[in-house]
Amino acid sequence: MTDIGETSSPSVVPLTEDDPEQAPPKDKGLWRDLVAYWILGLCNNYGYVVMLTAAHDILKELEGEDHAKSAMLTDYGVANTTARADDVTFGYEARPCNKLSTGAILLADILPGLAVKSIASFLPLAKHVRIFLCVAAAAAGFLLTAFATVEWVLFVGVIATSFSSGLGEATFLAYATYFNKNVISTWSSGTGGAGIAGSLSYTGLTELGLTPKTTILIMLVVPALEAAAFWLLLRHKNTDKAAEPEEAKEKPEEIDYNTLPEDERPLETWQQRIRYIPSLFIYMIPLVLVYLLEYYINQGLFELLYFPGIWLSQSGQYRWYQVIYQIGVFISRSSVNLIQFRHVWIMAVFQFLNVVYFTFEAVYFFTPSIWIIFVLILWEGLLGGGGYVNTFYRIQNDVPAARREYAMMVTSISDSVGIALAGVAAIPSHNAICDLPVPDRLL
Repeated sequence: MTDIGETSSPSVVPLTEDDPEQAPPKDKGLWRDLVAYWILGLCNNYGYVVMLTAAHDILKELEGEDHAKSAMLTDYGVANTTARADDVTFGYEARPCNKLSTGAILLADILPGLAVKSIASFLPLAKHVRIFLCVAAAAAGFLLTAFATVEWVLFVGVIATSFSSGLGEATFLAYATYFNKNVISTWSSGTGGAGIAGSLSYTGLTELGLTPKTTILIMLVVPALEAAAFWLLLRHKNTDKAAEPEEAKEKPEEIDYNTLPEDERPLETWQQRIRYIPSLFIYMIPLVLVYLLEYYINQGLFELLYFPGIWLSQSGQYRWYQVIYQIGVFISRSSVNLIQFRHVWIMAVFQFLNVVYFTFEAVYFFTPSIWIIFVLILWEGLLGGGGYVNTFYRIQNDVPAARREYAMMVTSISDSVGIALAGVAAIPSHNAICDLPVPDRLL
């Protein structure tokens, strides 16, 4: 079969292990592929998560504010409490908002990835070239963000990270169709792990006193780990039409797909591929909605959910919101082998209810304790991660083998579309809420 990104497919492709009669002998080296895909998922999404977790700090730097200013806000209140005492006043004359919503960072962190994923299925690049570009762009993103002294350089760094993550996801998901189907669950678990590792490492290191610049430079180890996992640990599959004899012994038996129904044959032309896209909407639309709603919360409302007078500064609260959200994502993305949900749209409905609650909280500040917000954010993360992993697990099991690679690449843009729409919606919503009167909790 042609390498990933080729514009044509042969009529003869390998069967996967879905077919019990054609399954190869037990693979003792399978653990290498499963572990490699977990690490690749972790590294691919790590930089993306770090940029979102650092968004509040990045915007403060762009506006020329001292990070200590936020921490000083705790001097107004009572330390080591989780809710405001009745006799404490804070004297805010305006809501404590960044002039630019963290949705702006979200757009820079997602639009390049969305663009590259939209065309990835038509790019005639070998997988090794693609992953080299991913690793190089990820390293460049960290360096540019760390050393940026002007706004445009910093945003170029975020864009480079987005490009790396988008190209990597499209390539790794397509390449996964040549492996045991369980690499989808380990990949999803790894991407969920990236959420915890990225948000917690950035939050933990900055809480220990390291500057955002030093913290981001330490994270250069992640692109190196991604390269090692791909080129040293993963057992590569020959996706060419002609296989080497020694590889052929390990490959499943081949079948002529011309003998199968037309809707199970490979998509050999661009016209066939484009016409096939609407049949994937059953997977794509619910996932778009889940991500639209959850990232509207994360980048439009998280920054506005503020509890003064507790042990965390406003920046600290934002970082821990991101950590807790990512913990929920990791749990649900790692659970697909234990529990599966076919109806992802239900998760979109629950996510909409979360949007309603968090919007009212951002406007009226009625929740009495930050711990309630923490629990709701964990629930939000569970829904988002569950929507992602169950969508791709369904594709791996429901879509014919000859079309699975393409279906994975096309559907991989769904989360990016939802996130991009969320970024667009978050900016005006953030600004509108910031202009509202100061709630009682801040007076």
